[in-house]
Amino acid sequence: MKKDQEFVLKTVKDQNIKFIRFWFTDVLGFLKSFAITPAELETAFEEGMGFDGSSIEGFTRIEESDMIAMPDPNTFQVLPWRPSEQGVARMFCDIQLPDGSPFPGDPRAVLWRNLDRAAKLGYTMYVGPELEFFYFADNQGTEVLDQGGYFDLTPLDLATDYRRNTVFALEAMGIPVEYSHHEVAPSQHEIDLRYADALTMADNVMTYRLAVKEIAQENDIYATFMPKPIAGENGNGMHVHQSLFKGDRNAFYDANDEKHLSPEGKSYIAGILKHAREITAVCNQWVNSYKRLVPGYEAPVYVCWSRRNRSALVRMPMYKPGKEHATRIEMRSPDPACNPYLAFSVMLAAGLEGIEKGYELMPEATDNIYDMTEAERIEAGIECLPTDLSEAIEIAESSELLKKALGEHVHEYFIRNKKAEALAYNLQVSQFELDQYLGKL
Repeated sequence: MKKDQEFVLKTVKDQNIKFIRFWFTDVLGFLKSFAITPAELETAFEEGMGFDGSSIEGFTRIEESDMIAMPDPNTFQVLPWRPSEQGVARMFCDIQLPDGSPFPGDPRAVLWRNLDRAAKLGYTMYVGPELEFFYFADNQGTEVLDQGGYFDLTPLDLATDYRRNTVFALEAMGIPVEYSHHEVAPSQHEIDLRYADALTMADNVMTYRLAVKEIAQENDIYATFMPKPIAGENGNGMHVHQSLFKGDRNAFYDANDEKHLSPEGKSYIAGILKHAREITAVCNQWVNSYKRLVPGYEAPVYVCWSRRNRSALVRMPMYKPGKEHATRIEMRSPDPACNPYLAFSVMLAAGLEGIEKGYELMPEATDNIYDMTEAERIEAGIECLPTDLSEAIEIAESSELLKKALGEHVHEYFIRNKKAEALAYNLQVSQFELDQYLGKL
């Protein structure tokens, strides 16, 4: 349901809302928030609310610190985990400069800009991510709550209740859920959101991550979206299903094609594959992300596509008769700790590049790529994703596609921040090194 300012003002009054939280994200994807009272709401809609942007990661220098948060009334929702008698609501904000222009360091503005590029070509991007997470006893370690596996149903499994309560919270906020289930690793879970346009979904992902953590905290446990918290177990992925529509028509569907995939869909996949190594730093932005992207744990590391093969980077779910609207691709490398606004932006930019330049789609990978020799992969033209953050950043730094998709401000800050993270990690002496070398060398 579309909401306007009058709807928000009336709801705040009728439901006795005492605080309205203004939400936005920094460049790294961390949720930021400040609260206003209902008395300030009309002014906020007219003028926005000023704040100091110099303390926000990736925003601006201290001498240029004034920022304006403009609330988006369509994102208004009451927070179900706060007391109902003195309610708290939230709205996502677009960040502006004092002159009213969009702030180029705002990740939401980055996505807006890329979606506008798609709109000028006649496309609307729809996204349906699958976010995985772990429940642990606390945030001090990785003590699991269960020994379940994929789709397991354990009697009196408390985690089932935690998932269920999270689904209730999401649906109370107008975020539809398709599935929830136990994942492959012990204490690993997944809640799948129903697809939506990319901007709405980026907002939903930010809300989802907070809701999972809030419900966990209410139950004195801890939830994490860390890509690889447990060595030897599957990590957390965020498989991103995506499609382009022209009006009500799925632009990826072609009834006359053997695979039911249109030329636009094929070129979109080709764009994702051609630029996959460049955009990995954004879709897998942490040092820890690359502990997940290794063979053997269901995370893709090879740049290829397939319909059935889940070891491929891009998968095209099988077409079901009468389900033309469901024709889509699934990019399997991103993890749920990325910034969704930036990740959706770079995937879309890569796909549009393929469409605009008419990229040819490489042959489908029908074999298990993990079983192929290096020579066989080279012969098939299958590249490997970056093996660590340093390699990913080196590739991303020179990527013209990434500079265009993110904008100069975000690209420069992101590269600088990630270089510092990689360097800090490389300077550490790990327990592995002490155990392996101290007594021998």
